Amino acid sequence: MDKEQYQQYVKQVTPTHNTFLNVLKAFLTGGVICLAGQGVNQFFMVVQGMDKETASAWTLLALILASVLLTGFNLYPRLVKFGGAGALVPITGFANSVVSPAIEYQKEGQVFGVGCKIFTIAGPVILFGTLASWVLGVVYWVWQMV
Repeated sequence: MDKEQYQQYVKQVTPTHNTFLNVLKAFLTGGVICLAGQGVNQFFMVVQGMDKETASAWTLLALILASVLLTGFNLYPRLVKFGGAGALVPITGFANSVVSPAIEYQKEGQVFGVGCKIFTIAGPVILFGTLASWVLGVVYWVWQMV
């Protein structure tokens, strides 16, 4: 195979992406997730009579539970495949990133499977999020001292 044939082969097998369509799918997916979250929040405030702060906490718990269940039934990965970042950015995507490795490695046991692998994807996010919060807290504290 010469160089020209190889380039043609690469062009043939390389997937093409429609950026506008991907952005639209992400926007719609994230919007639907946020709309569902707002609906759940309104349910807790209006129907259950909770104050805003309590309703928000229960809404987060409900969205995380929904994401975990959808991941367990292999439906959330399909949503991610369709909506991309629109499904990965909200709290539901973070819950999915924690649960997915736990489900995948459960056959290796509770300790070496679930226990060791549960934070494979989410671990760096937690680590660097905590580190960034700490650094910004110190900067804010020093700024307040000055």
